Amino acid sequence: MDYDLVIFDNDGVLVDSEPVANTILAGYLTELGHPTSYEDSLRDYMGSAVHRVHDLVQERTGQTLPADFDETLHKRVFAAFERELVPVEGVVEVLAQLTTDSVPYCVASSGSHERIRVGHRKTGLDAWFPDEIVFSADDVGRGKPAPDLFLHAAQRMGFSPARCIVIEDSVLGVRAAVAAGMDSYGFTAMTPADKLIGAKGHFQKMTELPVLLKSTKRSE
Repeated sequence: MDYDLVIFDNDGVLVDSEPVANTILAGYLTELGHPTSYEDSLRDYMGSAVHRVHDLVQERTGQTLPADFDETLHKRVFAAFERELVPVEGVVEVLAQLTTDSVPYCVASSGSHERIRVGHRKTGLDAWFPDEIVFSADDVGRGKPAPDLFLHAAQRMGFSPARCIVIEDSVLGVRAAVAAGMDSYGFTAMTPADKLIGAKGHFQKMTELPVLLKSTKRSE
């Protein structure tokens, strides 16, 4: 493989959480008087940290969300995760192949550490992601599309950004990878390839990723 480190997004890439989380977010915003459809939520918030929700609502309406918005949202999402969450099909096999090939990997998510851990415990992915390779927007203050999180993950893992490949399924995530000077592959299970502008390549099924990783040369 022509990369030294594989950086995975979490929601939608490792765990199949985007439908669950965005359904709840859309419903909660609508309940608070900010009508939001599931499609709206995917378009505006998929791949972002929760501060983006606050920022966009204030920008569009001049109103602030309740002080307990984050806590209530997280409680609802975590409860749904415990009922419904599953790993993305094929991702365990990808992680097993990387381990067999001695390829370092980590996760860098706009979600909180708590959100990542709740999802990983439910799906069994905690066995593949010890604490030292789990990175969150909590660690840097600014989530995607800022490059901070990916740069932080690369630095902590000990690799140059140019030697990293990011696996992303969101527009904001691919933008963050580009800003960080990293190549990325766009996972198109939920987001069309033509929306993931800047990705080096695209794949629709997780089983396709190992071949991509072994066959693609990194950008110079």
